[in-house]
Amino acid sequence: MYTRKKIPITLFAIFLTCSVSVKAQDAFVAPPSITEPVLLPSFEVGQIKVVPIATGLANPWGMAFRDNGDILITERYTGKLRVIRDGKLLERDIPGVPEVYSSVFRAGLMAVAVHPDDDQIVYMTHTKAIMHEGEPIQAVSLVRGRLVEGNLENVEEIFVAKGVDSGIAASALIFAPDGKLMMTLGGSYVFLGTGEYAQDPDVHYGKVLRLNDDGTAPDDNPFVESGEYLPEVYSVGHRNQLGMAVHPETGQLWASENGPQGGDEANIILPGKNYGWPLASYSRNYRGDWVSQTPWREEFESPTVVWWPSIAPSALTFYTGEHFPKWQGNLFVGAMMEGRIPGTGHLQRIVFNSRGQEIRRESMLTELKHRVRDVRQGPDGYLYVLTDEEDGALLRIEPAD
Repeated sequence: MYTRKKIPITLFAIFLTCSVSVKAQDAFVAPPSITEPVLLPSFEVGQIKVVPIATGLANPWGMAFRDNGDILITERYTGKLRVIRDGKLLERDIPGVPEVYSSVFRAGLMAVAVHPDDDQIVYMTHTKAIMHEGEPIQAVSLVRGRLVEGNLENVEEIFVAKGVDSGIAASALIFAPDGKLMMTLGGSYVFLGTGEYAQDPDVHYGKVLRLNDDGTAPDDNPFVESGEYLPEVYSVGHRNQLGMAVHPETGQLWASENGPQGGDEANIILPGKNYGWPLASYSRNYRGDWVSQTPWREEFESPTVVWWPSIAPSALTFYTGEHFPKWQGNLFVGAMMEGRIPGTGHLQRIVFNSRGQEIRRESMLTELKHRVRDVRQGPDGYLYVLTDEEDGALLRIEPAD
């Protein structure tokens, strides 16, 4: 059963320098804003044009596209839901978003998704304050509301994670082809004392969840009958997952996962499977020792992609558009930093052969030095990239010609 953890101040200091927040890196000078289109190299296509669609976003986290052309963007610390319309960031944010619990140590407002059958219905994840043993702590909440004339109305909390979120428990959302809402919940950190969450049957953290669109657990979830884990749980053994994507051909769910130092992963998420954290991992702890005695065990699923050194992978998406035919089927992964070095964020492109085996990687947008928080293919077939900076930007990648 989960218990309240007392985290030493020294460990919080480590987290400040190694975590996902550029605000904590006092010695690091933020990269310059991206205000004009820029031409950058890319192996398969020679050059790409990176076009800033909007700037002035305050540490944005996630985005979602609506049928009317609007792009919804969450701002992590401000707790605002912003709108980009006709290529411009509206000054007015959308009112009605629940109050979020945010700071350097708290995730704040995170993922946003729209219902596949009605894009006026908006889903968001955020951290909230709850009372636990007489103390205020944080938990991750999933809310649903309806956009009506620019306002978010009928907002209701439809799911709250069980467990004590002792750090930044990242959360991503995506609707699967069967209409179910997939939700990641990270926060299983060895150095913060919650590493066991990933295997704990009584908490949601360190898991991938599968929900109905009203936040309830589907009857056909893998652990509903056995009761081995909570009914919302779809897979277990994860550390901190910031992105999900559905493969355009196989329909399989992919998820990115952050390791501490090295051992970042991209996994094909299968129902009822265990992905091993922290009992089997390719990662080292922040102090340098190995997380586990072995990187794999027969009873656990092995990662499909592994990063060493760490790139702090965020969102991921498969490209299927017509603007870059040579990229079709490639996996694009946002990177927030490489090797724990600030200013090394980029976009990574992974190429697979016909059997789904990795054959090539390319680091893109390295010249910008921005942390890439989200990457999506828009309805227009272009790639859109969201950078996590105090002056964050939404970028569009176009052919150079």
